[in-house]
Amino acid sequence: MITLFSILLLGFFLGMRHATDSDHVVAVTTIVSRQRSIGSAALTGIYWGIGHSLTLLVVGGAIIFFGIVIPERLGLSLEFCVALMLILLGALNLRVAMRSLHVDLPCNSERHSHAHAHLNGEYLHTHPHGHGAKSHGHSDDSVLPAHLDRIFGRLSWYRAIRPIVIGIVHGLAGSAAVALLVLPIIQRPIWALAYLVVFGLGTIVGMMLMTATIAVPITYTARFNFFHRHFGTAAGVLSLGFGLFLAYQIGFVDGLFRH
Repeated sequence: MITLFSILLLGFFLGMRHATDSDHVVAVTTIVSRQRSIGSAALTGIYWGIGHSLTLLVVGGAIIFFGIVIPERLGLSLEFCVALMLILLGALNLRVAMRSLHVDLPCNSERHSHAHAHLNGEYLHTHPHGHGAKSHGHSDDSVLPAHLDRIFGRLSWYRAIRPIVIGIVHGLAGSAAVALLVLPIIQRPIWALAYLVVFGLGTIVGMMLMTATIAVPITYTARFNFFHRHFGTAAGVLSLGFGLFLAYQIGFVDGLFRH
């Protein structure tokens, strides 16, 4: 019993540690950078951890009970999907940031514009705003998250989809090897499965704490439009740059694109 307890305790703390991997942190930062509360950010981390844990249980269960071996090339391809996902998340964040850029014109003109922040559900966005009667810049529903909120807002699972999908992609990639490497030393399949469950719980708790921590400065700077806008831009640049680096590393250094 002491041995089982030690294994489960190890799995929980390894899961918390696994949540802090760089690709995980970069991915959730691009999402959390546009949310307006610590609670919603923590919930995003929980959803990410659920998606990651589901994949880990499926893959780990197949390894435990059926002895399935994942080919190296397939593993690299799945990791490359993580890189593409980071590039996409960064590009989307930068697109929002680019829309907030403005050119100052004379103050007495109805075309004079400046950027300001709005709340749309759980999301913050910025856009140019003029002083004229019809120069708001856009309607709130034209913002992509707000438009989706209007269509799917009544569905309780809507807010969970994106972080769960991102968690699933991360779980499919080889980044969870820290969990699977321990499985061969666990003789009983039930113990091995219990280890994966506890590892997943640790990942959920770790990511929940991580996203809540990231959200603290974002929530504070949300009242200052300049800082908030540039925080989202920085998150987008980080995600895009890190995704490109991973794509190069996996594709050429690790040999995915080499014959």
